[in-house]
Amino acid sequence: MNGHALSACLIYCLRHSANRGETQHCTASPRISSLFESESCTYTYLLADTETKEAVLIDPVLETIERDLKLVKELGLSLTVAVNTHCHADHITSTGLMKQRVAGLKSAISKFSGACADIHLKEGDKITFGRHCLTVRETPGHTDGCITLVTGDQSMAFTGDALLIRGCGRTDFQQGCPKKLYQSIHGKIFTLPNECLIYPAHDYLGQTASTVGEERKFNPRLTKGIEGFVEIMNNLNLPKPKKIDISVPANLVCGLHQV
Repeated sequence: MNGHALSACLIYCLRHSANRGETQHCTASPRISSLFESESCTYTYLLADTETKEAVLIDPVLETIERDLKLVKELGLSLTVAVNTHCHADHITSTGLMKQRVAGLKSAISKFSGACADIHLKEGDKITFGRHCLTVRETPGHTDGCITLVTGDQSMAFTGDALLIRGCGRTDFQQGCPKKLYQSIHGKIFTLPNECLIYPAHDYLGQTASTVGEERKFNPRLTKGIEGFVEIMNNLNLPKPKKIDISVPANLVCGLHQV
């Protein structure tokens, strides 16, 4: 992991875009803080409304709970929802412990994940925070419970492990299915505007973001036809995630199993 990725622990960027006719809760782009956890190469995203100070946390990691809560406090935010894009196999989520420390915080995950949470999400659901919202797109294939979260103006998509930068999530465990993943990405993510920014749950090469247009054009797996994609995915021969036997049981109970 190069220094560029490690320095991504605290990247703050405020993006503005014109209102394209969304509802009141889905206008413009929120403030985004990208936070990096080096062991699992996981990105956690803190999104906030700069006026109301309401905030949402995406894919928080147990080992970085103190860092994340410190940032929320420093920015004077009111954290309302902590959402996981799927039931992770390589790290334990901090949502359970975070709920014990943040009054009113609710956890969220896909209804198809098999995991417990306060909010079970499905296609088209919206997570609102201040003037903003994240719309749920179901993108199974890496797991049955994978979701992509899209901002109201479709300027950002948080793709979890479904679509990575020049890659995608593996499909050889946890209900993985390469055909389903291919269809999810092409049908639910590649239909977004070309300029839509892609923020993945992981990156192993120091890359922080991409765009839908870039991935449609340059992703070496997803520029293939579906049969070529299936062949690639069926022959990756990757080692099992080191923490899968600990992480999955813990994440099924909001990260609180034997923690």
